[in-house]
Amino acid sequence: MKKLWLAAVLLLLMLLVFTGCSGPAEEEPQDQSPAVEDPAEEGEAAEEGLKIAIVTSPSGVDDGSFNEDNYNGILNFIEKHPSASVTPINETTGDVAAAVQAVADVVADYDVIVTPGFQFAGISEIAVNNPEKKFILVDSDPAPVGDQTVFDNIYAMTFAEEESGFFAGITAALESANGKVAVVNGIAFPSNVNYQWGFESGVNYANKHYESSAEVVELPSYAGTDVTGADVGGNYVGNFADPATGKVVANALLAEDVDTVFVAAGFSGMGVFTAAMEAGDTNIIGCDVDQFDDGQYADGNVILTSVLKNMAINVERQLVAIEEGTFKGGNETLRADTDSTGYVSLEGRQQLGEETLEILKEVYDLVKDGQIIPSANFNGYTPEDFPGL
Repeated sequence: MKKLWLAAVLLLLMLLVFTGCSGPAEEEPQDQSPAVEDPAEEGEAAEEGLKIAIVTSPSGVDDGSFNEDNYNGILNFIEKHPSASVTPINETTGDVAAAVQAVADVVADYDVIVTPGFQFAGISEIAVNNPEKKFILVDSDPAPVGDQTVFDNIYAMTFAEEESGFFAGITAALESANGKVAVVNGIAFPSNVNYQWGFESGVNYANKHYESSAEVVELPSYAGTDVTGADVGGNYVGNFADPATGKVVANALLAEDVDTVFVAAGFSGMGVFTAAMEAGDTNIIGCDVDQFDDGQYADGNVILTSVLKNMAINVERQLVAIEEGTFKGGNETLRADTDSTGYVSLEGRQQLGEETLEILKEVYDLVKDGQIIPSANFNGYTPEDFPGL
């Protein structure tokens, strides 16, 4: 009996020893040999794409307008270069100093920084201190650093917004039933004043050449002050991310019998859209991008057409240049002759009469050829006196 008991104990000890050496049954043995990477995988790891940041104003990259179009240019690039990546960074105050600081805070982490808006002009100092980084500045030339105004690592694109504003003004004058039209802007940065004065130029041109008799309505309490401190009139919300005030401005205009409004106010413009939808008899001209989808509501669509500032294609062009090593810094104003300004004429994306479409095509060619130069903030012309009027 004692022998049987001893044999059982020895068997149990042997089982415990073997179990302890092998580890839990469900765990696979770990390979302790040195790792050998697949050469193809090693090449992919080495080929890391561009790290891109986009720093925007408070309305962010989904504002349905200016910022979003810039962001779409980056997304279009990434679609063709999937190893690249983008990080949207939203500067929430809209303050010029805060905008530049937001770029300074992240410059070390990215290869390329895209900055849409006049408030980012001051990034030039950051660019000088970080020559290995690339910057795409939209809607402004960089601020000078000493005597330097052009920087090897900044491509600054501005647009002839007055051209697109001109198309909006002609459209408003020809399509208005009441003969009272207006433009609502965000902040009186040069780009926004360009839209305003281009719009006024277009109304004056239509009145002179196409027998319209439209009046541009301005509310003195919402007049804008440009970067030089000059009063530029117009109807300014004072912010690109304040739809509540946008709606207040719009309702004040509707009370003056305005029935056609050109909206160049970023996300603040959504308030103008809402006012137009509630009124039911007001038309909107969108800005920067095709905003037809934003104009849809239960009773139809408030969008007549949208005038364009084709930022996406130009942002993508510069990212391709960086990727290919052909990037060149510089300050460039983009116009209709590079398909950078225009209007939506595609059937199903606008609600213009045939006569208006024919007139717009005619004047587009004149603008593209330089025969018409609409008034802009600093080009020396006024909406009452510009070449081609």
